[in-house]
Amino acid sequence: MGLRHASADDRTALAALESIGRTLTTAMAGIKALADQFGADEVFARSVVEAVELIGESQGRVVVSGVGKSGHIGRKIAATLASTGTSAYFVHPTEASHGDLGMVTSQDVLILLSWSGETAELANMLTYAKRFNVPIVSICANRDSVLARNSEVPIVLPKVQEACPHGLAPTTSAMLQLAIGDALAIALLERRGFSAEDFKTFHPGGKLGAQLRLVRELAHDGAQMPLLSVGRPMSEALIEMSSKGFGVVGIIDDGGKLAGVITDGDLRRHMSGDLLLQPVEAVMSRNPRVIRGDVLASGAMEFMQQHKVTVLFVVDDGGAPVSILHIHDLLRAGVV
Repeated sequence: MGLRHASADDRTALAALESIGRTLTTAMAGIKALADQFGADEVFARSVVEAVELIGESQGRVVVSGVGKSGHIGRKIAATLASTGTSAYFVHPTEASHGDLGMVTSQDVLILLSWSGETAELANMLTYAKRFNVPIVSICANRDSVLARNSEVPIVLPKVQEACPHGLAPTTSAMLQLAIGDALAIALLERRGFSAEDFKTFHPGGKLGAQLRLVRELAHDGAQMPLLSVGRPMSEALIEMSSKGFGVVGIIDDGGKLAGVITDGDLRRHMSGDLLLQPVEAVMSRNPRVIRGDVLASGAMEFMQQHKVTVLFVVDDGGAPVSILHIHDLLRAGVV
């Protein structure tokens, strides 16, 4: 049906689709312009690197500030920095002018955001920074602005088209500010060697906290492990398998290493009249898939899904089983 004969609802939906498409296309063009400038503009690239070095060498904290949409982006940048190992917080410029400047010291670094670089509310912060030698990293789009000229490291973003059809609502510009903030945070993370273990310290709760737990924290050890030595009869293996409830039995050799496992599938493949009399090594699957205790829970889940297994023995450096992990342990912990 052509648009002329479409209903009002159809035309509204089509207009929304076209609008969303234009916004996404404009956003992609903005990010591409930023990436292109980083690759082609040596001055711009050097400013971003200098910002990383300035913040990385600072003995204090990063204080982020901005007004309006730049303020909202600034809060996100401060939060990302703080969660990735760089001590940071956001202060609103108005609150800063009414006493919160007392939290800023000469050991700190200011990150000030303003697309125009002429935001009047930042004036008092600029004055304070100059008076007490607080270095400023600015993120704006005007190299000749008051903010850029008074910054130790001005990061001047490319002028891009806003997704707003009137060119007024900060959309693409806000996204570029956020992208540069993320780039600084990740560069600082890698500069510090911030690890997944460090990340876990700052994210103990929720799904992310669950994914950052280690296998050894979730696995079952000691008497909970279903284990038998080589040479034992399959009758004992069936008892061990059913009593421990993991649907598997680990078989250890004379040296204490995990020699193989017996699963439900192994039982079906060797089903015969004398199954219970056979030694466990005649039925077990050799070279079973295992995991280390220091692997992240998210990595264990990915490994299980990749190899289509639901249970793994955790082994030490010598190959001896130290615990056992079931996929239900991961699900209960919230790793999905």
